Parts: sequence; structure tokens; C-alpha cells
Amino acid sequence: MDRLRQIVTSPRTERFILALIILNAITLGLETSAWVMDRVGPVLLVLDKIVLAIFVVEVVARIAVHRLAFFKDPWSLFDFGVVAIALVPAAGPFSVLRALRILRVLRMITIVPSLKRVVGALISALPGMGSIVLLMGLIFYVASVMATKLFGADFPQWFGSIPASAYSLFQIMTLESWSMGIVRPVMEVHPYAWLFFVPFILCTTFTMLNLFIGIVVNAMQAEHEEEAKAERRKLEEDLRLASEERQQAHAEDVADMAALRGELAELRRAMTDLSTSLTGRPG
Repeated sequence: MDRLRQIVTSPRTERFILALIILNAITLGLETSAWVMDRVGPVLLVLDKIVLAIFVVEVVARIAVHRLAFFKDPWSLFDFGVVAIALVPAAGPFSVLRALRILRVLRMITIVPSLKRVVGALISALPGMGSIVLLMGLIFYVASVMATKLFGADFPQWFGSIPASAYSLFQIMTLESWSMGIVRPVMEVHPYAWLFFVPFILCTTFTMLNLFIGIVVNAMQAEHEEEAKAERRKLEEDLRLASEERQQAHAEDVADMAALRGELAELRRAMTDLSTSLTGRPG
């Protein structure tokens, strides 16, 4: 089991799995080309099965090494789920699962530390994002009701109902053809419509979205600081252990020196006794 643990946690194994993930991503992308499948389709399918088999063996080995701890690690559960989806028969009602095979590429997140930090920061930012999403929803609802009442009669294709207004306002928020596509045609009928649309853009695009970015950046900075603190704690622990080892080694050296002095003293006494007995012997 120790040998298996060394293999599973070895950096070489991680690099090998990373190379397989990249190879699998390329083969899955090539499978979308009819021209490639007509020529080397069977080879790609065999490579896909070989890579999947290696992934299964790797996950089983990690379960054997870590046992219950494997299922307590979210990243390990993510790997397990991605590989398990690939094992579901993609036939009949499950044929849609064939498209989910590309999720295996996401295993790169669990192997590359920088990607893992970014995803961890995004997950930690979700609670803060929830408040902004709620506020954004309130703003969209109020703006959708106002837009429907103001412009719905003249532009039913954009503002004829609350859902239609919400979708049009979302397009305006993303700044995708908002001026020439929606606002200017509306202003031809309602010249003062800009008094509604410009504050909406300022409130949503330049304020709310920047709040999203700020929360994500703050979460990533907090994640980085936590990692730096963990590294400092580990370094301090290593230095403390090294200091204790040096002190223990010094104490052992002192004890060895004391024992050596005692042995030398015993040897001197023995030599003195021997010399006394020799000089005191009659000739």
C-alpha cells in the first residue's frame, strides 16, 4: 500500500495524468470533425477508451490509498463524478451523455494548482455574489415593469411583456447593439427615452457588474493571502522542528561527551591503580 501511495502522489503521475487530459481533449475535439472521423475515427475511439481506462484505474487507486478521506475531498469527488459520467452507457435515452465526455478536460483544474486557486476563489465569492444577484434582480424587475408601461404599446417586440422587456434590458446591459438596435428606434417615438435607458446602463453595466468583478478579485486576493499564511505556518513549523532536532542533537552530543569524560576518568583511575600495584610489587 505504501508503494501504491507513492505512485499515486508522485509528481510524475500527476504530469502523466495531465498529459492524458490534454491528449483526450484533442481527441474529443477531433471527433467533432466528420473528415477526421472518416479517416482515423476508429483510432480516436480506441484512444478515448484507453484514456478512460487509465482514468478509472487512477481514481480506483486513489480510493484504495485514501479510503474514506477520498470522499471528503471536494476535488476528489469532482474527479470521481467526471469519470463516472463517462462510464454511463451513451445509448438510447443516455445518448446525450456522450457530449458530457468533454467534462473530463475539467480534471485539469484539480491537477494545476493555479487553476484550483482560481476556482476556489470563485466558489468563495458566491455568497457575496448572491446579494448582488438579488439586487440586480430587483433592479431588472422594476426596470422591466417601467419599460413595459412606457414603451410596450409602441414596441411590443421588445417591451410587450415583462419577460420581453427583461431580455431587451439584458441586451442593453451587455451593450450589444443597444444604441442603434433598440434605444435610437425607441427615441424616434419617445425622444426623452434616454432619461430611462442611460441611468439604467450606468446603474447596471458600470456599477453592478463592477461589483461582481470587485467581489471576485477580493475573493482571489483572500485566497492568495490564506495560501501565503499556510505556507508561512508550514515554514515556521519546519523551522521549529529543525530547531528542536538541533537541540536534541546538541543534548545527545553533550551526553556523549559526558559519558566519554566518565570513561576517560575510569581509564585514568584504572591506569593509576595498575601503576601503583606495579611499583608496590616486591622486586
